[in-house]
Amino acid sequence: MAELLRFSEHLIHDGFTYAYALAAADLTGGESPDLVVTDINVGIHLFENDGRGGFTHHLVHRRGCEWLERHVVADIDGDGKPEIVSVDNINGCLVCFEYDGDPREESSWGNYYISEGGLPGAYDVAVGDLDGDGEIEIAASGWRIGNQFCCFKRRGGIWERQFVDENVPEARAVCIADLDGNDKLDLLGTVCAGNQVVWYENCGSSNGLKWKKHIIDETTRPYHGHPADMDGDGDADVVMALRGEQDSDLDGSIVWYENEESAGARWRKHRIGAFPGAFEAVAGDLDGDGEQEVVASSIGTGQLALFKHEGDPRGPWQMQVLKEDWTGIARPILADLDGDGRLDLAVCSARTGDGVRWWKNEGPA
Repeated sequence: MAELLRFSEHLIHDGFTYAYALAAADLTGGESPDLVVTDINVGIHLFENDGRGGFTHHLVHRRGCEWLERHVVADIDGDGKPEIVSVDNINGCLVCFEYDGDPREESSWGNYYISEGGLPGAYDVAVGDLDGDGEIEIAASGWRIGNQFCCFKRRGGIWERQFVDENVPEARAVCIADLDGNDKLDLLGTVCAGNQVVWYENCGSSNGLKWKKHIIDETTRPYHGHPADMDGDGDADVVMALRGEQDSDLDGSIVWYENEESAGARWRKHRIGAFPGAFEAVAGDLDGDGEQEVVASSIGTGQLALFKHEGDPRGPWQMQVLKEDWTGIARPILADLDGDGRLDLAVCSARTGDGVRWWKNEGPA
């Protein structure tokens, strides 16, 4: 099969012990997305972008007793500077890392707990103004020993937790998006062991947020996906990586769920393609044609692949393999890393000795 897009692969840094997640944001003021990577045995790495896809490494936090994994970079306190909010998986915490001075210097960084304990198996995190008051709230999930989705709101300088859902077996991904088109941000989640893709409708309240659970799919085992307008109709659809009920690395697929009606958000499932060991899927317009492509990772088989449809996302998709046998491959993200106006791809690896790589989008083949 012919190439759909041309990519060139570049190593940013290797020798990590377990880099499970990365995020892209301008931390250094260079007007280009830098990369933040957590390594559970080392700490937090900042890769300063020179604007052309060249990266300088800075270690900005050395690991204490925490186990940092998935994280977000956002200005959660409104001071004009972004913070890093990370889960601490092993201790069941949410930690905020903030800087005062040069973000490239380790001495500039400090941290505090958003939740010190109370989030067993802390796994994923997302941020957004959930109650419309102009301030940022935080949504999080607790994995196998936590089995929960919750959100945190700051009141008087203290972050208060509210359960969104409890006793959900193996809560993994949590994302924030307006899924029903009412201008209020909802939550999207995956319940891995419970075989459910779910969304929680933001019903609002003057005395705290209220949530109503809706099931998108309960037929297979979901891992990670993200909201995206896959069909260009202006509402938020969902792209998702799925496994079968047996959770085998030999099984898996990439799908998208069509949001067929904004009010009430009814969903229709479309299969993009088979993808053994599917772990995460993310969508973006990589070739500038106004349509969404999908990039997916397989943490089990080590494949990184691009999927592109032929004009109708409900029809057939072509797959282009970008890398194989990278068995620790974890989270893929899309960002314009070299300033050429095209979305590039960055991925980290959770396998000892591997690290972070990026794929420069060279344009259509």
